[in-house]
Amino acid sequence: MFLYVLLACVGIVQCFPSGLVSGSCGTLMPVHGASAQDSNSPFTVNVTSGNTTFKEGDEITVSLNAQSGDHFKGFMLQANLVGSVNPIGTFTVTDNETQVISCGSLANGAVSHKTRSEKTSVQAKWTAPTSGQLGNIEFRATFVRSKETFWVGVKSSTVVYNGTGTTATVAPTVPSNPDCGKTKVCFSQPNNCDPTTSTACYFMAVQTSSNQSEMIIEMFGQSDGYVAIGFSDDQRMGNDDIYICIKNSAGVLQVQHAYSTGRETPNILELGNVTNIKTQLTNGNINCSFTSRNAISTGSRATSTSQYYLMIASGPSNQGNIQFHTSRFVSSTKADLLNPSQVTSSNEEFPAIVKAHGALMLIAWMTTGSLGMMIARYLKGVAKGQGLGGKDFWFLAHVSLMVLSVIATAIAFILVFSYVQDWAGGAHPVLGCLVMILSLIQPIVAAFRCEPQDERRFIFNWAHSFIALAIKALAVAAIFTGLELFEEYKTDGWMLKVMGGFITWEAMTYILQDLNFRARKKDSDIFNCGSTKPEIVLLLVFLLGNLAFLIALLVGIGTS
Repeated sequence: MFLYVLLACVGIVQCFPSGLVSGSCGTLMPVHGASAQDSNSPFTVNVTSGNTTFKEGDEITVSLNAQSGDHFKGFMLQANLVGSVNPIGTFTVTDNETQVISCGSLANGAVSHKTRSEKTSVQAKWTAPTSGQLGNIEFRATFVRSKETFWVGVKSSTVVYNGTGTTATVAPTVPSNPDCGKTKVCFSQPNNCDPTTSTACYFMAVQTSSNQSEMIIEMFGQSDGYVAIGFSDDQRMGNDDIYICIKNSAGVLQVQHAYSTGRETPNILELGNVTNIKTQLTNGNINCSFTSRNAISTGSRATSTSQYYLMIASGPSNQGNIQFHTSRFVSSTKADLLNPSQVTSSNEEFPAIVKAHGALMLIAWMTTGSLGMMIARYLKGVAKGQGLGGKDFWFLAHVSLMVLSVIATAIAFILVFSYVQDWAGGAHPVLGCLVMILSLIQPIVAAFRCEPQDERRFIFNWAHSFIALAIKALAVAAIFTGLELFEEYKTDGWMLKVMGGFITWEAMTYILQDLNFRARKKDSDIFNCGSTKPEIVLLLVFLLGNLAFLIALLVGIGTS
């Protein structure tokens, strides 16, 4: 039985030997579980000499050829407008080694092998459409030598259209924005950036017919995977109508229609009534334009409203599938697609509630937490026996500062989760949750500590110190990852540098405090300040520097 099943799978392992590969139309990518070769192809796609131009209904002979001594077993051939991946025109074949196949609704839209015999040359005839938008074309082919060795998207020379019909062109080098506010609703990041002059510009434009039956959509942005635009009823991800311009597995741009349900990967929909697709990839800039007659749907049904928040996102792709976005921009107000005079501006990337979260975490673990830990470690011997309610001043200060830290952490935790209402992903929320959990455990452990004279007191001392050290390390890591989010699209990274300076400042203070602590054991001081203890002086100097670093970061967060 096992041998029978194994033999039954041979046809699959041999990579569609029948050549029925309609699923690869457009991308021309074989489903082999391997990557295409990136070396120069030993095979060529040639058009008959003299066929450098064409018009409606013309017939062109196309040949696929191997270099001397080489061969291919499988192939797929189709014609496309230059810059597009959508098949155009129809093919006929003249020998028993080849066959025509359908590409979607286009019958005879491609040619493929019929057997896996070794081939050095094959021919097919292509007939141009007699109507519709035409333009310059090229023939593209995939050659398969073996399951692991194949070349994708080998192109012929361009055949120039010289007919009398409507000419289709590829996407413009960059979207045009002089019509923003006149015939188009435009949205960009940075605000009002011009994609014709700046490659660091994310741009979308929508030109809508008066009855909303048709939209001409343009999108532009720098990305190594995809750029997406969306229409939403709110400023959060979820229940959004999305169009994606993405590199497929062969590195060719294609347009996808999708529906977002939240922070999960959007559901890819049928492309629907989308025509006149034009794409271009230049120096890492993705540029797509197309006409959509699909109704915008931001819920369980299509709505008739013309007002939506606009979104732009970009990120990496994997084999033609989008990955989690690395940049996202949302309009500050709803845009009326029927009112091009309204050019929307970018919403601030971080709303006030997120900034409050960051500010509280900085105050908790840069200032109150740091001071509380330093006082507990180095100021126990200062004014010993003096206090309030039977407790030394150092203990009261330590407890008060650490309680403030826990309260600030809890408030920051609640604020950000009430805003996001989901798990954002990445290291930052993981670190933040660990800090919150340990911050709650620490006072519980302290509440059940035994008396100082108890022989088991050392267990509490070690546990208390270890948890404090863990909280401090995790909090610092959380702050760094949080600041990275604030500075994700900034080039100077100055807030991360300021935080690095604060860590250095704190480390230096701890070193000086520790040196003084060791000197005190020998009835000495590292410096003399008269009646003021060196520990107090170092603490005050640390506080002044601490506040300087803290204020700088708070200003940075406030202006993000």
